[in-house]
Amino acid sequence: MYKINEVFETIQGEASHTGVPSIFVRLQGCPVGCAWCDTKQTWEVDPVYLVSLEQTVEKKADSDYWANATPEQLLALFEERGYTAKHVVITGGEPCMYDLNPLCDTLHAKGYHTQVETSGTFEILVPEKTWVTVSPKINMRGGYKVLTSAMQRADEIKHPVAMEKHVEELEALFEQTGVQPKLVYLQPISQKAKATKLAIDTCKQKNWRLSVQVHKYIGIS
Repeated sequence: MYKINEVFETIQGEASHTGVPSIFVRLQGCPVGCAWCDTKQTWEVDPVYLVSLEQTVEKKADSDYWANATPEQLLALFEERGYTAKHVVITGGEPCMYDLNPLCDTLHAKGYHTQVETSGTFEILVPEKTWVTVSPKINMRGGYKVLTSAMQRADEIKHPVAMEKHVEELEALFEQTGVQPKLVYLQPISQKAKATKLAIDTCKQKNWRLSVQVHKYIGIS
């Protein structure tokens, strides 16, 4: 059983898969504690907010409500809703609190591609062909460390930045883990002008890439 906060079909707005039609499966639960998190409704798994799986699709706004679901139940939900996207983004919360192999294997068997978005603070239990986006959460209040194994497994790094120290922390993480990823995206926090300029200038300097959360600019989920 997976704990599901919401399920919806949209366009991926970040990093390498920007523009790809995608089904988002947002899992409940995250102890990392990012100050700027825009999905704080996923942090706690409170039994008081347990609902049916169908209710997670019908949400009109962010909420603490969540449902239990098997991979097969999620597939049935996709079909019931008439989703046509073949790319599934498993996000959170912190999805790597769970063993994602059963979910990803089930989706792959039905012709879906999978992507996982994680903070890198938990072991990443996914099949080899799952695309892994690590958004390393460094020195967050939850006290979790970014794992070297997570950095090694990453297909891309997507790092939120607002000030120079965030860039410095990322460079220090690369040095500590001995990992120099081929794909590094900087993502301005909250689309603020200062953060955006910092990200652009740094990307030009280091030959990294810019991720601008396209979905927020065009006003979709």
